[in-house]
Amino acid sequence: MRILVTGGAGFIGSHACKALAAAGHEPITFDNLSTGHSDAVKWGPLVVGDLRDPDAVDRAFKAHSPDAVIHFAALAYVGDSVREPLRYYNGNVSGSVSLLEAMHRHNVSRIIFSSTCATYGVPDKLPITEETPQRPINPYGRTKLAIEWLLADCAAAYGLQWVALRYFNAAGADADGELGERHDPETHALPLAILAALDGKRCFDVFGEDYDTLDGSAVRDYIHVSDLADAHVKALDHLVRGGANGAFNLATGQGVSVKQLVDAVERATGRRANVRYAPRRAGDPPALFASAAKARDVLGWVPAFSDFDRTVATAVRWFERQHNRREN
Repeated sequence: MRILVTGGAGFIGSHACKALAAAGHEPITFDNLSTGHSDAVKWGPLVVGDLRDPDAVDRAFKAHSPDAVIHFAALAYVGDSVREPLRYYNGNVSGSVSLLEAMHRHNVSRIIFSSTCATYGVPDKLPITEETPQRPINPYGRTKLAIEWLLADCAAAYGLQWVALRYFNAAGADADGELGERHDPETHALPLAILAALDGKRCFDVFGEDYDTLDGSAVRDYIHVSDLADAHVKALDHLVRGGANGAFNLATGQGVSVKQLVDAVERATGRRANVRYAPRRAGDPPALFASAAKARDVLGWVPAFSDFDRTVATAVRWFERQHNRREN
């Protein structure tokens, strides 16, 4: 099938395009390249455009006649969303409305949506399941939850088929070395720790040492980006088979503390990371990890990268290659 992949030039989107191509589909990337990279689009055509431009979206649908949509395109920095909520609602919610309107006009009825664990907020208990109440604590999470509601409403009104994939901390890099994580600015813990190990001038900040966790640092659930990509292909297959609409957690079910993450980076690089300890950040829960039993049972999805050290090793290889290129 031909799959329109919004945000397909980004970190997770480009890995999904590779997985789609490997499964025999043709990914058509639609991206405004504000955070994505054109050189990451390797498995199908690139259409440069913004979802909030209905004419650009219509041109993409007319030119490529997609059979389904995978929707990654979004603004995704929690801190920015607090400072600029209007920009986040405009980019995420308005962009999604524009996309769904185009799907309706062009009779495309299947969509896989890139949602987030941020829709849950601070859970009452762990592990998080799909039945955990969704109480987002920042505008980013609220925009993603609003889009989930929008999908359900469009399903009731128009017969839309949809899956929302709520994933936890994306990590790692393509095992073949073709793709990796390139954010500017970088805010994710694993790449920041790797950069601190590879570059002696950088520091990695550990926010909080007094949480009620094994070692006092915050605990998160890290899922390999290629496993995330595989889940999108399986979700597409699920809809094609007539599977029910709904949301799925994508996680390993294993919590990794920030200090354990640093230890894993130091093992993989063979270098000490410059670590700086700082107070807790407001709104950071002590621990977040989830059950992905529903995705396993319904989609047949099982993470291939269940060992965190393997995930770290793929990311380290990517960053070492980039680091060596800059030095040479």
